[in-house]
Amino acid sequence: MMGNHTTVSTFLLWGFSSFPDLQNLLFVMLFFSHVTILAANVSIMVAIKLSHNLHTPMYFLLSGLSFSETCTTMVVIPRMLVDLLSDSKTISLPECATQMFFFFGFAGNNCFIMAAMSYDRYTAIHNPLHYPILMTHKICLQLMMASSATGIVVSLCIVLIVFNLSFCDSSIIQHFFCDITPVASLACDYSLFQKVIILAFSSFVLVGTFILIMISYVFIVFTVVKMPSARGRYKAFSTCSSHLTVVCIHYGFAGFVYLRPKESDSFREDMLMAGTYTVLTPLLNPIVYSLRNKEMQIALGKVLDHVSRFFLQTVSKGALNTS
Repeated sequence: MMGNHTTVSTFLLWGFSSFPDLQNLLFVMLFFSHVTILAANVSIMVAIKLSHNLHTPMYFLLSGLSFSETCTTMVVIPRMLVDLLSDSKTISLPECATQMFFFFGFAGNNCFIMAAMSYDRYTAIHNPLHYPILMTHKICLQLMMASSATGIVVSLCIVLIVFNLSFCDSSIIQHFFCDITPVASLACDYSLFQKVIILAFSSFVLVGTFILIMISYVFIVFTVVKMPSARGRYKAFSTCSSHLTVVCIHYGFAGFVYLRPKESDSFREDMLMAGTYTVLTPLLNPIVYSLRNKEMQIALGKVLDHVSRFFLQTVSKGALNTS
């Protein structure tokens, strides 16, 4: 329920309007980035679905992460593309609240899935004999559902706090989507109390899941160091390298945007970093997992082979029908 004293009914997403000469270039870059993100993440999901040797907890969680990241970008990038071509960059209060809710719901889900993936790697390395019992399909599904539910609850709490504020001054959001601080800073009654509560929720998601991931990796390191075989140590570390790379990229950008102290003149810097967080991270994740994982490379190769065959067959049938 929105605050009773709200007088602003629409916002203006200022976004990249401060770069008028770059609008067309930004549109082209974002469009091809978005298509690549969709193609790469869908390819990973399809490859995992079609390859029976990838029907393991690690790849089940990876498929969930790919789906969640695809949804995260779908919440933001299409709107960015429309705004880059449109003179009117307005967004209504309910639309803004909806965008914020879904974006942070999926973003929180990403963090909790990555924490679940680190636990999966720890279980596989520390208890390889009991791994099939400890990480069943049911447990993986429960972890995914818990990640989604927690992300939704945290996002809902943040949205309720932000949109129960009174917006009665400027309606210009210094961002390309309805991010927390740029929206909340427009309110007349945005107090230290609300800032602390929002920071607590953000820290719960980012710092909380990061601590869980680091704890898993500390135990992984202790387990791997005790392995007598150098080949076994290399294999164990190699199974974690892709996930650890993605974690560093994800939490590095997200922590910079949402955990550091905010100043009113830092919105442009935050906006540029958020652009990296919302576009570059989902683009790099499938690349990292495919480049550093031979099983995924083989599965993706099969998917591309099937797609190319289907395309060639379609073109051949079309040519025969026209002749």
